[in-house]
Amino acid sequence: MDVLIVGGGPVGMLLGCELRQRGLSVRIVDAGRDSGPHSRANVVWPRNLELLDRVGATARLLERGHRLSGTSFYSSGRRIGTAYMSGLGDTPHPYAVMISQNETERVLAERLGELGTAVETGVRLVGVDSAGSGASGDRPAARLEHPDGRVEEVEPSWLVGADGAHSTVRSLLGIGYTGRQPELTFAITDAELTTGLSADLSHYCYSPRGAVVLGPMGGGVFRLAVNVAPDAHPERPGPEVFQRVLDERAGGGSTVERLRWSALFQVRCRLAETFRVGRCFLVGDAAHIISPAGGQGMNTGMQDAVNLAWRLGGVLGGELDDAVLDGYDTERRTVSHRVARSTAFMTRFGVVTTPVRTVVRDTAFRVADRTGALQRYMAPRLSQTDIGYEQEEAGGPLAAVRALGRRTVPVGGRLPAVFEGPADRPEPARWPVLDRDRYTLVLWHGRGTVSGDPALRRSRVRALTADRAAVVEPGRTVHPSVARALGTDPVAVVVRPDGHVHARVAPDDTGRLAGVLDALPLATVRSGR
Repeated sequence: MDVLIVGGGPVGMLLGCELRQRGLSVRIVDAGRDSGPHSRANVVWPRNLELLDRVGATARLLERGHRLSGTSFYSSGRRIGTAYMSGLGDTPHPYAVMISQNETERVLAERLGELGTAVETGVRLVGVDSAGSGASGDRPAARLEHPDGRVEEVEPSWLVGADGAHSTVRSLLGIGYTGRQPELTFAITDAELTTGLSADLSHYCYSPRGAVVLGPMGGGVFRLAVNVAPDAHPERPGPEVFQRVLDERAGGGSTVERLRWSALFQVRCRLAETFRVGRCFLVGDAAHIISPAGGQGMNTGMQDAVNLAWRLGGVLGGELDDAVLDGYDTERRTVSHRVARSTAFMTRFGVVTTPVRTVVRDTAFRVADRTGALQRYMAPRLSQTDIGYEQEEAGGPLAAVRALGRRTVPVGGRLPAVFEGPADRPEPARWPVLDRDRYTLVLWHGRGTVSGDPALRRSRVRALTADRAAVVEPGRTVHPSVARALGTDPVAVVVRPDGHVHARVAPDDTGRLAGVLDALPLATVRSGR
């Protein structure tokens, strides 16, 4: 067995789909999960729609979910700003999809089944021996308990814990899970509403008494999340609780007709001390749990899965060197920390009650909205299209891409997924133009007057590349967002399988380009080294 995945939620199944598409042998076991709707994710952001396209799941999510074009923010019932996903010009999916996690899991389970794998429900991990999983290359030994009490011992090449905040894998590996727990309690529900609020937007409503978030699920159903005083309500708050909050914090005009379910939960923020021990990895809530503000948790976990999948798939396929796996912990811990800090800030920002802080918050939103800064900053952040692994010039740790207004994509940044075709094309091409499983060298001839002989440049680059990367030459009809990201001058851009830029090199600088290609973490046999 190549990979044992413990945990059959959306993150574990997405990882399984990625690996099965490469023909690898995968088992996914799950001890049994609460299928109730409370405290579960209900939004898939544009970046994740791009990534789910890799395994053929996005079209099904779009069929079953409800599209949102953006997010509006209010204070005491008055709008103070809106960030539009529809304003994102660098993605084939300029919208979010509201869909219950249960339905997302059904979509991924269907796709996983088509790839020949099913989640083994009721199979519990009861032991892991990772003592031999270091440089010796020994496989981890795992003990699995079946529903009939039978204990099975398996030795996968790699083991991945995708088993949630109370991860057995993390516990058995002895990995710490630390963080500060904000003293915030939320009541949540899926409620049938009569309301004048747009069903095309999610709504963040702030007031001196607290906040309420309304996320349209379609068909007049809204996911509501409201901060409440601890121990002030029963575990299943009734409709009167949510009606009172809507009247107080959302400016009135909305009537709760019926609750489909309700629950209380406390906001928790935790980060694993490491995402890897030898041949064992953590992904999703097993590695990090963040504030629900902005609906970033499941989406962040899915990006863990894709980041790990291309590395692990390449190593198991004999194409990449084991060293490529070292980047997973570094990159994803940095991103998780950033997202956790950002969502914690959003949570605190939304529940300020003092007059001075309220004025500061509202003024900041209004100014940002009027100047366009809210759109430039908040839309990419919510959509997670700004997530990147940029290397600092001083050689420091990898950090998330944050630069506002930057046009050319930096090393570590995400190359826009809308790749080919004129701007008015009804359905812009998605990114199969980039190799899903290998590095791609994008040879861009620029948009200005091209100096030198493009044919000679092309032949030199292809000779250097050999079989170490796929080569793509965009034409002048490339999508405007990609043209901006690549720049006006000729450039050779090496792109990772997950769509992030590995290196940018002047195509005429053959010495440097050869050095970049030689340094790719390719397996010795494939790279010829």
